[in-house]
Amino acid sequence: MSRRCELTGKGVLVGHKVSHSNIKTKRRFLPNLCNVTLRSDALGRSVRMRVSANALKSVDHRGGLDAFLLKARETELSPKARELRRQIQKAVAGA
Repeated sequence: MSRRCELTGKGVLVGHKVSHSNIKTKRRFLPNLCNVTLRSDALGRSVRMRVSANALKSVDHRGGLDAFLLKARETELSPKARELRRQIQKAVAGA
C-alpha cells in the first residue's frame, strides 16, 4: 500500500536531517495517514479510505465527503475516490 492520501494526494516528501554540526543526511517526511470510515449521504453507505489528518479536517470544513469529492480536482484523487465521485455525481443528478 502506498503512502499517499486517497483524497488530497499528499505523499512522502524528501529532505535533510540537519545535525548540530550542520551535517545533512537524507530523510523522509511521511504524511499523517489514518484508516477511516467516511459516510456518503448521497449513496447512503460508508466507505473505508486511507486519508491524511489534514484531509479529514478539509472534509469536515467542506461539509462532508460528498461535498469534498464534488469540489476536488480529478487529478488529485485516487482511482477508488474517482469512482466514488462518479457514483455520487450520478446519485445527485438522479435525485
